[in-house]
Amino acid sequence: MGGADVIPGVSGGTIAFITGIYDELLASIKSFDIEAFRLLSRLEVKALWRKVNGTFLVVLLAGLATAWISLAKLMIYLLKNYQIPTWSFFFGLIVISALLVFREIRQWNAGRVLATLLGTGVAYSLTLLAPTSTPDSLVFVFFAGAIAICAMILPGISGAFILLLLGKYEFIMTEIFVHYNVPVLLTFAAGCTLGLLGFSRALTWVLKHYHDLTVATLAGFMIGFLNKIWPWRQVLAYYTNSKGEQTVAFDQSVLPGQYMAATGQNPQVLQALLFAALGILLVVVLEKVAASLKSK
Repeated sequence: MGGADVIPGVSGGTIAFITGIYDELLASIKSFDIEAFRLLSRLEVKALWRKVNGTFLVVLLAGLATAWISLAKLMIYLLKNYQIPTWSFFFGLIVISALLVFREIRQWNAGRVLATLLGTGVAYSLTLLAPTSTPDSLVFVFFAGAIAICAMILPGISGAFILLLLGKYEFIMTEIFVHYNVPVLLTFAAGCTLGLLGFSRALTWVLKHYHDLTVATLAGFMIGFLNKIWPWRQVLAYYTNSKGEQTVAFDQSVLPGQYMAATGQNPQVLQALLFAALGILLVVVLEKVAASLKSK
């Protein structure tokens, strides 16, 4: 999940869904309620630990932190120097993940088909938006964290991509993982915490009462967001970020031949197919391992 969350266009929620821990994750987050704070105030540590599923959360958070610390710089490097193979890998990963999510729908009807199409259309429209220029103040960092974390736990919607649209992806990644800016880290974490506690309750309720409709919509989101991680892209416009550096403001998906004509670079079609297949294989293996562990 941590590795997926640092990539704009790839969702950690997708990984949670295909590995079978999604329901337990939402339930654990939702358990942080008034009763939990009462147990904390009375220092009833064992009861609190059981209530919030402490072991599960600690292990999960340790995995997330490990990936964020170890993979953030690597992902920036790969996206800069090996763009087509990297995006191809995640494209294959999301395609097979969407198919696995569709499998969770118990019964299809016209409403669920419409929900899939609506989710696809909304997500695709979001991928066409250009990043905005926003302030680097701690208030906005808090706001960005609260919004992005909601996307991070939704299959198909990337929290990193939401940060990109808010104009805060590069700033957050650099300040936290390169400069180790503690005020920015704490503010962003506080925003994520507030957003997570509120949104997990809403999502749990929707999944409980409208499971198939919600899953169909989420699968649609995953399909729509494939446009964002299409390997061959042509830059149409740049903008100047807060540090005075030119950054891609808007690009579009193109075919490999158009990419070569526009950029003069090798489209690396064979490498793209191989890495897409690797992404598909990884998800299939993850799903099989998760199913085996869950059955035990």
